[in-house]
Formats: sequence, structure tokens, C-alpha cells
Amino acid sequence: MKLIFTPMKKCLLFLLLFVNTFAFAQVQLTDKAEIRIVTCGPYQGELYSAFGHSAIRVYDPSQAIDLIYNYGVFNFNQPNFYLNFAKGHLKYRLAVSRYQPFVDSYIDENRFVHEQILNLTPAQNQKVFDFLQWNAQEENMHYYYDYFYDNCATRVRDVMKKALGDSVRFDDSHITTNYTIRDLCDIYLQEQPWGDLGIDLCLGLPMDKNATPWMYMFLPDYVEQGFDHAYIKGQRGEKPLVKETVNTFEALPEKAETNWNTPFLYFTALLVLGLLITYQGYNAKRGLYWFDAVIFSIIGLIGWFLFVLWLATDHRAAAQNMNLLWAIPLHFPVALILLKKKKPNWLKPYFTLTALLAFITLIAWPWWPQDLNNSLIPFVLLIMVRAVYIRWSLKRFYE
Repeated sequence: MKLIFTPMKKCLLFLLLFVNTFAFAQVQLTDKAEIRIVTCGPYQGELYSAFGHSAIRVYDPSQAIDLIYNYGVFNFNQPNFYLNFAKGHLKYRLAVSRYQPFVDSYIDENRFVHEQILNLTPAQNQKVFDFLQWNAQEENMHYYYDYFYDNCATRVRDVMKKALGDSVRFDDSHITTNYTIRDLCDIYLQEQPWGDLGIDLCLGLPMDKNATPWMYMFLPDYVEQGFDHAYIKGQRGEKPLVKETVNTFEALPEKAETNWNTPFLYFTALLVLGLLITYQGYNAKRGLYWFDAVIFSIIGLIGWFLFVLWLATDHRAAAQNMNLLWAIPLHFPVALILLKKKKPNWLKPYFTLTALLAFITLIAWPWWPQDLNNSLIPFVLLIMVRAVYIRWSLKRFYE
């Protein structure tokens, strides 16, 4: 088929080719260029911002280049977004933006901004910049996000290893703690008890292994520390990787407020309600199983969710979840059978086993290899109390 181009189409085609060639042409940095590691402080307004953020700044005043390379961007409109998120297949990407609007957004939220100027030669600066330019191309920019092993912070660290190879050495001797991944998360979620509960509920035993110093760098603060204790090979041997740290903005002190909106208080109130209902049922010689149908159905649905996270997704940290000791999936739909007039005999051993598992879970709480969230203790105690009452009342009132 013969293609016919009008003068207007020819102009548009020429413009498109020019823009595309310019966008991916290799830009040569000058001797005044700097590569900076940008660390932004945590923000408790949202769960996803509670851990802080890392990015890379390329600054060359001689060419008016001042760009931020940010690995923490995703698109809500990507195909099957929610399904991919649930399965652990969410695509993040490297985005390139102007520096000033980026940093202003963090200052507006009163989040500190630190910039580490790297102690690189012009040739090394160019290698890092060329890698970032390549990584920012459409066919290279996407990656599958992992909370702890491949995120916006670890990518910043990995850029240096990929661009500069063995010339970069991270010295981890400054890490003297033996935190697990869950411990590290807990430190940053002290002001977000519901977010902390959600993470402790959904993520299993992989969260409770001791993190290596390299693994600490899933957190931006530890990326900053890691670069402070890293070295770069030069003609005269090793030298510190960071030449200078600039405190672009220090967060202003904020008044700490007492947070009464905690899961422990809500679960304690629910336990008290359950005890009152149990007492009322005992005096009235009734099961009052409507309460159990609601509570155990919710527990069962939570259990199915945790079970699917473990076995049907690629969320590695969700495996081997010991919360399934109390969040038994079979509670839904078994709990609904309590509402039937004629109740099968197997309900008695079922709730005997439920009470026994809840009791064992509570007794061994401090010694489980998985660190269960303490705010769940009143809730698991409620499960035990109601399971014992169901077993007793089925024999006392319905035989």
C-alpha cells in the first residue's frame, strides 16, 4: 500500500522524530554536575507515607538540569489494577520530574529533606546519569513492587551498584541491632496503630526473621545511613561515597496528641460486650447465637483472606501466617449454622477445638515465632469465651 503524506503530516512526522531523538539522546554532563541521594522524612497522614521516601537528584547548573528520578510512582489506570495489587503484581515505575515541585510537596507536609552529594568523578556521574536515562525509557521504567525487597528505596541503592559495579562498597558495620522486618515496621507505625495491626494481621513468618543490614535499606532512613557508610574506589584508593550532606529542610516540631482511636480499646470494648451477652444468655438459658454468627463469620472471612494471601498471591511476606490459629477460615460459614433451629452434633467438638486453639494461642502468645499484634489479645480472649459458652450451651439448652 502506498502511503501519501500531506505537507502537514510531513511536518508532524518530522517534529515527532525530532522530539523522540532529542528525548533519548545522550546528554553529556559538565564537570559541575552532581548526583544527590534525596531522603524525605516520614509523614503520618497516610500509611504509605509513614516510612519516608528516597529519590535521586541530577543537578547540573551549567546546563540548567535539575531533575528528580523517583521510583515510587504507579498508575491507578493500569489494566487490572486492583487484581494485580491483590496478587502482588502491582507495577511501579521510574518517573522523572523537575526538582523544585517535588521537594516543595514534602516541605508543605513538614517532612525533612536531606540531600547527600555523592563524591563521584565526572565520568562516574555520567555513568549514573546514563543508567537513569536508560531506566526512564518506556520499555525499561516498570518493575514489580515488593514492600521489603524491591521498592522505591532499594531501587535508589541498586542504581549505584548497577551503574558503578564493584566500585561502590557499602559497609554495614554501623548496623548493630538485630531487628526483624516487623520490628522495623513497628518503629515507623507507632502513631498508626490501625495500620500496624493491618500489617501484623496480613503478613506472616517471613516478617519475623532477622533482617540483614542490606535488608534494612527497604527504609529510606537506612538508605541514607547506608550511603553515609559507603565507599567509592578512586585512583588513590577508596574514599567516602558521600562528599557532603545538605539539610534542605528540617521538619518543624509538632505537638504530640494522645490517640484514643486504637484497636486495643475497640477490641476490649467488644470483649466486655461479649461477656455481658454471655452473662445474659446464661441467666436467660439461651444461646444468643446471633452475636456469634456475626463475630465468627467476620473471623472466618478474615481467615479466608489470610489464606488466599498466603497461597494464591505472590506476596512473599504473607506466607505462613500464624494468625490462622485464631482466624480459622471454616468459621464462615460454620457460624451461620448456629442460627438453625436444629443444630448438628458436630458443632460441639468444633467449638471445643476452637476454644482450645484460642487458649493455646493466648498462653503461648509471647513465644510464637511470629510476633502477633498485642491489640488482638482481647479479641482472641473473646473467641475463647464464646466458643466455651457455645459448647456448654449446646449441651445444656439444646439436648
